[in-house]
Amino acid sequence: MIDLRHLRYFLAVAAERNFTRAADRLHMAQPPLSRQIQQLEAELGMALFDRDSRPLELTPAGQIFHEQAQLVTQRMDDLRLMMRRLRSSEKVRFTVGFVPSVIYGRLPSVLRDFRTALPNIDLRLVEMMSVEQIGALKNGEVDIGVGRIRFDEPALRREVLLEEPLVAALPQGHPALAQDGPLDLADLARDPVIIYPRELRPSYADQVLALFHDHALYPGSHEVRELQTAIGLVAAQAGICIVPQSVQRLERGDVTYRPLRQKATSPIIINYRKDEVSPLVQTFRKVMQANYQT
Repeated sequence: MIDLRHLRYFLAVAAERNFTRAADRLHMAQPPLSRQIQQLEAELGMALFDRDSRPLELTPAGQIFHEQAQLVTQRMDDLRLMMRRLRSSEKVRFTVGFVPSVIYGRLPSVLRDFRTALPNIDLRLVEMMSVEQIGALKNGEVDIGVGRIRFDEPALRREVLLEEPLVAALPQGHPALAQDGPLDLADLARDPVIIYPRELRPSYADQVLALFHDHALYPGSHEVRELQTAIGLVAAQAGICIVPQSVQRLERGDVTYRPLRQKATSPIIINYRKDEVSPLVQTFRKVMQANYQT
């Protein structure tokens, strides 16, 4: 069975590229270290070092194992530090990156429940687009991301919590409001569609455009930076906007929200590092799941 000790032995040999120097670094004799590495290779069923080279070189399999071993040991070191801080009542920082539109839904309740469960956590909130969350997660700037865009990144995992229905936001007195019930996209496509955000694509803006394009509709569009700006332009009769259902909480008397006749949703997704071992991330995930499943 591979344990953390095997990983540290392997990393020491890989760093020194010599068994004798690695043994000195680990304060142990060289023969037991060699046996430990041989046991590791036997467990894996492949050689990790090219012993014919001087100095030692990693095999292709060893290079892959080296990358993963570094990640695992770093995460375990982070976990130990975190638990020491919790034990000493020192506040541990936990940072959540989120796209602005989720704040109108259940995220505030999630954050309240998380603070209740872990009152000694220094919870930080950072507004950022889904694409920005990729780099921030990989660099350790945030611990978890809450977004709306599906992307494939080998270092990260995603979990879809909810497919939130989309609705149309129209200015007061819009002709389409004369009819009762859901609105058809074809009727909405006669007006300019205000989309957001303007920068850092792909984004929610692309989801809205794809919704129209999937129905062979190609309306004119006007891009803005933020959701609040889009709703303000709707009120000014500059166009219509397609928004997540929860945005209806952003009430104003000169904007009316209506459901769509076509099925249209936008996912709410949590993203986190693939090899994440932090108990804080796991607790946050459970709180998110509990809130979004009700």
